[in-house]
Amino acid sequence: MNQIHASLPLLGFAAFSGTGKTTLLEAILPKLVARGIRVAVIKHAHHDFDIDQPGKDSYRLRKAGANQMLISSRCRRALVTETPDEEATLPHLIAQLDRTQLDLILVEGFKQLNFPKIELHRTEVGKPWLHPTDNNIIAIAANVSAPAPLAEKTPLPELNINDLEQITEFVLSFIQGEVGAVKPEQPQGLQCGDLTPQGMLSVAEGRERILSHIVPLEQSQTVDLKAALGQIVAHDVLSPVNVPQHTNSAMDGYAVRGDDLECECYNVVDHVMAGHSYDLPLEKGQAVRIMTGAAVPECADTVVMREQAEQIDNTVRFDLSMAAINTGQNVRQAGEDLALGQTAVAAGSKISAPELGMIASLGINQVTVKKPVRVAIFSTGDEVQHPGETQKNNCIYDSNRYTLHAMLSHAGCEVIDLGIIEDSEAALEATLQQGSKQADLILSSGGVSVGDADYIKTVLDKLGQINFWRINMRPGRPLAFGQINDTPFFGLPGNPVAVMVVFLQFVEPAIRKLQGMESWQPQIFNAVATERFRSRPNRTEYTRGIFDFDANGRLTVKSTGQQGSGILRSMSEANCLVEILPEQANAEIGDSVRVIPLQGRV
Repeated sequence: MNQIHASLPLLGFAAFSGTGKTTLLEAILPKLVARGIRVAVIKHAHHDFDIDQPGKDSYRLRKAGANQMLISSRCRRALVTETPDEEATLPHLIAQLDRTQLDLILVEGFKQLNFPKIELHRTEVGKPWLHPTDNNIIAIAANVSAPAPLAEKTPLPELNINDLEQITEFVLSFIQGEVGAVKPEQPQGLQCGDLTPQGMLSVAEGRERILSHIVPLEQSQTVDLKAALGQIVAHDVLSPVNVPQHTNSAMDGYAVRGDDLECECYNVVDHVMAGHSYDLPLEKGQAVRIMTGAAVPECADTVVMREQAEQIDNTVRFDLSMAAINTGQNVRQAGEDLALGQTAVAAGSKISAPELGMIASLGINQVTVKKPVRVAIFSTGDEVQHPGETQKNNCIYDSNRYTLHAMLSHAGCEVIDLGIIEDSEAALEATLQQGSKQADLILSSGGVSVGDADYIKTVLDKLGQINFWRINMRPGRPLAFGQINDTPFFGLPGNPVAVMVVFLQFVEPAIRKLQGMESWQPQIFNAVATERFRSRPNRTEYTRGIFDFDANGRLTVKSTGQQGSGILRSMSEANCLVEILPEQANAEIGDSVRVIPLQGRV
């Protein structure tokens, strides 16, 4: 990343809406200018806005379709850029400034990013303090002192929010590098890479933290072999025999001795079918006609294929012009596949058709497997309805539980459906208590992300330990994870596609570890992008895609179209996720991208 400007301070004002950020900035700007400070202000708006009036030429041209509209006069100039897909990042906005003409950049908003900030706080707004959870706050400007426990925990300079001179003097001290609370690892001259969302975890960090708290389940059960398909092996399955049990022929032909290959013709002493044997040692000058799978006689160690042989009565000759005969050819040795006592199927393996065949070939008809992981699921929200009901005003049908039920079934889990939970503290507490008693894992969708109702956090804190995380990914940023009475709990986002992506990246790995699959990894391929995949730097982006082979045999991938988190059709049409890593800003046509197949997982 390019350095913004080593000597140009960047300072934010962080507060909840209604605290008066703009009013305070409007009041101190003249005081800074009067002291000769050249200031730029960047303001983050949460809504649409216009800076020119309807009817003006610039407004008319922009509305007519101009993506960028630059208007200039001898007094000022303004560039208006449309951002229909995604708003600009703070580093991008800073880069637009002529920093050679500035001494200070003040930022209103962007409070989730990592850069020095002053917290503004008014008791009448009724919002919590920010600085206990934001290490970037270097001072507090409030109309009341911070509570003693907070002040002791974070000894920051306290300013009077109504004393404009005091705040102005603090800003001047910040510009001059005299503020002692600025942490060495957060210099006033920041780099673009420092302006990452404050407190966000990468996908890898989130997954690592989750897996560190997951302990494999110990419960197991013995089932008939036919009932074991898709189950997880609890203990190593050891071979009670050699496989193959005896040295046998790999094809139809004639068994001879390797030390007797110079013989011109051989006396055929027997014809051995599979399941039978010639029980005498084979002597020189002798051969046994043998079928695939039949036991090779004692002293014989080589099989010549039938197509190379000419037998007349009991005499056989071999055509050496077709191929040379080598000692040991076309013979499978006893124990070649599995030796007695060798592990046939390792603990933690998922039993599919090949494993079933392998175990059956050992003469074993039962296998000990892990008991299926029991997962309790529920949805939250008074606006959520069951499919089949008459739709009420302002309500939506619950799709997430059905999606999760299917994905959990694919993963071999037993699903406990707790239904839709109303928005009340008592209902949520009762549901979580029930889930923690009945299940090995609890999943909820909607209602547990940062900023939701306070009672949700209250109940979760009461029953267990829950972390509310923001993962630096799209879709699926909000995630809650922790334990309810020692039962792992995931609070998934409410958007249907985000639920599926978060499940694949975090929940499924946790389930696999619960099942005893310690090193489970999803399949990942590289494919050639046939269209441009947009992504924000430092963020992991997941696009629903369709991969296929082109005429040249290359694996290629394209998107399914519109990628909104609520567009389930885009997931239904996809056969993969396209993963754009944080270090890859965008993927252009022809670039190699990571592809995560969805077959068997959704």
